Order: sequence, then structure tokens, then C-alpha cells
Amino acid sequence: MRIFISGGVKNGKSFYAQRLAKAQQTNGLYYIATMRPADSEDDERIVRHLKDRDGWGFATVEQHADIERILEKCDCGGSFLLDSATALLANEMFRANGSVNENACEKITSGLSKVLSQIENIIIVSDYIYSDAIAFDALTEKYRGSLAAIDRFLAAGCDIVLEIVYSNVIVHKGAEKFAAIF
Repeated sequence: MRIFISGGVKNGKSFYAQRLAKAQQTNGLYYIATMRPADSEDDERIVRHLKDRDGWGFATVEQHADIERILEKCDCGGSFLLDSATALLANEMFRANGSVNENACEKITSGLSKVLSQIENIIIVSDYIYSDAIAFDALTEKYRGSLAAIDRFLAAGCDIVLEIVYSNVIVHKGAEKFAAIF
């Protein structure tokens, strides 16, 4: 199954996604880590996520950009958890050298298209960042719009679409498939 999970930040998406990935485990179990740490808070979050996965059997694969390269690193017959589209966009759009790639959305959807065409069991996590009533600067709005486009692409390309709201699961697409498997 190809599953897309969205929801608010720190709402339990990653833990729930880990459980789903483990439940659909086939040959290998891969955690595709997309966060490129920028500060000590990021480092702490990574340590927490590693601790949460300890003993689950995940092989962690760091892929901060060029997401289609995971196809070269992993057995496509395995089960994958890609966490997260949000960090992937941040890395592709706001590069380490300080430049900005305003076409990062197209690059990511192209890469994800390749990934989805070759991997049958994948869960992709993204953050729901669209309900703020605050007006942001143009670059932030470009980021939010790009993430929304990536999320729509993933929702269309996945068999099941879930939203996690305060640890509650809402099924937006594929309820029958989800109920039959999980």
C-alpha cells in the first residue's frame, strides 16, 4: 500500500507511520530520513526519532534531497517510511549554500513520481501547515504553496490518505483498503 499521512506538527504522525510500516513489512524495513539538522533542536528531534524506532528493525537511510536516489540505495521490495515531505521541501528549496530553488516542488514531485512507480509499500509523512490566518512573506507563501502542491500530488498517487489530529486518525481516501489491512 502507498499511504500518505498529514497532520499538525507533533501530533503523533511519525509514531503512527512507524506502526503502519511495521505492519506492512515485507523484505526490508527502511526509514527514509529527510531532515537535514540545522540546530540543536533538530539534533534532539533526530535523537528522539531514533530512540522511538529502536528495536523496530528499521534501516535508516539519510536522503535530504534528490529523493529518487533512495531507489539506488534500497531494495524496492521492502517497506518504506519517508519522514517527511516537509523537510524534503525545505532542503530542496532552501539549500545549504544559502540559495533558494523556487522550482523545488517540481523537482520533488518528479522524484516522488519515480519512487511511487517502483515502491509498492511506502508511507509518506507531511505536515499540515495551511490553517494559519497570518499573512506571511512571499517566500514563506511560496514554500507553503509548494508543500500544498506536493501533498495534493501524494494524496492523488497514494492508495490511502490519512490525517492525524491529536493522535486521532481520519481516513480521507481508501477507507475500505485501510480497514481490510489495518
